[in-house]
Amino acid sequence: MKVDNIKNIIINIGNTMEENKSFLSELDAAIGDGDHGHNMAKGFNLVIEDFKNNEYDDLGLLFKKVAMLLISNVGGASGPLYGTAFMELSKEFSGRDELNVLDLEKILELSLKGIKLRGKAELDDKTIVDSLQPAYLSVKKDLENNESETQILENMVIAAEKGVEHTKEIIAKKGRASYLGERSIGHQDPGATSTYLMLKVIKDSIN
Repeated sequence: MKVDNIKNIIINIGNTMEENKSFLSELDAAIGDGDHGHNMAKGFNLVIEDFKNNEYDDLGLLFKKVAMLLISNVGGASGPLYGTAFMELSKEFSGRDELNVLDLEKILELSLKGIKLRGKAELDDKTIVDSLQPAYLSVKKDLENNESETQILENMVIAAEKGVEHTKEIIAKKGRASYLGERSIGHQDPGATSTYLMLKVIKDSIN
């Protein structure tokens, strides 16, 4: 996939955030500020606007721009967390103008590393990590087993979706949701959900 293909995937992510902004904000209203979806849509809409006005031939510069727009414009924890993930990618893929399925493991690994570091979150804290980490481990395993690209992408999304479902069963340990204690059980995490939606867009855009 060349830079324009990556741009299109990010645009598709933005459109998906716009389509799901009410749903994501409803999830957030149950355990947080109630603005996750609208914040995510706002941030990615600005990314889409930037893409209309600027050309990129270096993935490092592309990812850095996305990172800065998300960090600057997405409220709450989501902007810094997702922005940090894209900033990690900008450093890793500086000077590159294409990606392949083998790069997916590194993309997920670096995103997970950045988000864990910035958010001080671990698995079972009821956060983005609960869908991102299973997705990363699924891709890592499937690449080691020489699975097909289609199978790798399908299993990645299944793992992320299972992670989202698992967040309904656990107590929130980070952010405003953590104030609810056991009352946060029964609600799925909006950040884990938006991560799942992003990964599904990646799969759907490539397949």
